[in-house]
Amino acid sequence: MDAATLATFLAASVASLFMAWAIGAGSSGSTPFAPAVGANAISVMRAGFFVGILGLLGATLQGANVTEAVGRELVVGATLTPVAAIVALTIAAGLVAIGIFTGYPIATAFTVTGAVVGAGLAMGGGPAWAKYTEILAVWTLTPFVGGSIAYGTAKGLRNDAIPELVAIPVLAGIVGAIIANVEFVLLGPPGEAASLATTTTTSLPGRLGVTLLVAVVAATALGADIRDDREAGQRHFLIALGALVAFSAGGSQVGLALGPLLPLFDTVDFAVPLVALLFGGGLGLLVGSWTAAPRMIKAISQDYSSLGPRRSIAALIPSFTIAQVAIFLGVPISFNEIIVSAVVGAGAAAGSGGVSGGKMGYTVLAWIGSLVGASVLSYGLYTAFTAVV
Repeated sequence: MDAATLATFLAASVASLFMAWAIGAGSSGSTPFAPAVGANAISVMRAGFFVGILGLLGATLQGANVTEAVGRELVVGATLTPVAAIVALTIAAGLVAIGIFTGYPIATAFTVTGAVVGAGLAMGGGPAWAKYTEILAVWTLTPFVGGSIAYGTAKGLRNDAIPELVAIPVLAGIVGAIIANVEFVLLGPPGEAASLATTTTTSLPGRLGVTLLVAVVAATALGADIRDDREAGQRHFLIALGALVAFSAGGSQVGLALGPLLPLFDTVDFAVPLVALLFGGGLGLLVGSWTAAPRMIKAISQDYSSLGPRRSIAALIPSFTIAQVAIFLGVPISFNEIIVSAVVGAGAAAGSGGVSGGKMGYTVLAWIGSLVGASVLSYGLYTAFTAVV
């Protein structure tokens, strides 16, 4: 590799690590434990510590699908050049960093997607309409589905006709059923991922049996915990849900930092295992979570809704579910959008729920502005740079 190529790779890697840091400090680092922090189940600093480690694990074990989608499926007819990757990553990370330091959660998936598409179109590539339709559908449905599920769950937990000793273990069983069908790299053959259910058996009845078994074990364990100490059991469930969401955040968000780098490695004569890239990106997420996430954890947990344990549980369950669906589909999705909509839905179950309408309005504008702004800036900067150089 000549000096110019090496310098380009180093610049692109620095831009990718900057993006990973910004994501770790923002969406993947701040949002997973925010409802648990809001319910006083875990401290801000402890949440920031654990979310970094869990994000690293999620990035390494579940990050391949979204990474491939961001790197190869957002533009057709063109492959991102090193300069285009640097432009896209730098603009996206800059916008996310602005959101971190101003206290408003910029939608990371919106900024990265917009920046990659803008740079790709500036190179002469064409729109990937099929992928855009899939992404837009997920983005549009997320606040409605997540908010509605959180609202309904919170309402059910507040209903005196449904004993809490029954309702919460049932919810734990549902989460256990989802976990049984979540795909992990370590469970699949080389280059593929598989779930606990599919690894155990290939037959449909067998997979249903494994799913039911995991659900029953989860429900039984939490039921026993709650009977011993109701408040402690709620806290344990909240922390477990936050851990699952943090793991999912790493699996989803690392692709936003690494995706633009993938085409660069197609141009060299040596191979770098994808799992090594995912681990490196996960380290970037970890550093971001440990150094800057607490500020945004506070913003999400306290500024959007005043949540108790039950509403926090209601917010985290749809967040985990939607995140895993997006990972399975290979769709880049913003955890700010997932968590904020779920928090608002859960908060609304108690009337106003302490939801700040003004804050939400500014947040939605920031989401839209980040998508459009990143696309325009990336297109313009790449065009200007290539015209000068």
